[in-house]
Amino acid sequence: MKLAVKLVAGLLMAVFLYVAFTFAQVWRAARADQARPAEAIVVFGTAQYNGVPSPVLAARLDHAIALYKRDLAPVIVVTGGNQPGDRFTEATASANYLIQRGVPDDDVLREVSGTSSWQSLAAAANFLDERAIDDVLLVSDPFHSLRIRAMASELGLDGRSSPTKTSPIQGMSEARYMARETVAVAVGRVIGFRRQASIEGVVRSRA
Repeated sequence: MKLAVKLVAGLLMAVFLYVAFTFAQVWRAARADQARPAEAIVVFGTAQYNGVPSPVLAARLDHAIALYKRDLAPVIVVTGGNQPGDRFTEATASANYLIQRGVPDDDVLREVSGTSSWQSLAAAANFLDERAIDDVLLVSDPFHSLRIRAMASELGLDGRSSPTKTSPIQGMSEARYMARETVAVAVGRVIGFRRQASIEGVVRSRA
């Protein structure tokens, strides 16, 4: 009995240390900007309102524009599908925002089917592969950095994160996202991010 208790205690301690270590990595990645020359900038989509990017999405797009104007990549990939009832996809709203701010339409590639970070990046990876592109800068909120880099690696992309510094998600809201990302990364590393996304999709469809 004592041996069983020790084994359980040891397992719980190992899980705690693993999660704590993962949180430290998520926090460190959130504060690192890996911007450098690449073949494409990939912007992760999030909410849009009738074709107008939400403040969170606008912050990501503004950062992508800054990277593009630094000539760090020749194209920007915008991602994200739509929710039931939406007239616009996240990618379409993002593309229009970029074009209105001087990015040529020819330099904007659209991924319009994804409803999760994994789906969007996987779909983008497919059409980037057709263009022989695998070296990408990943733009999202800081708390998202570690997971999107891990997903990119699983998809065969050489991805570096360059998080926006102007996200309206701050303070306690950011801390909650950090905690959620810690769990997502910790689980994804064990079972694979592709499988994790599949499980989450099934859960959402049954909710």
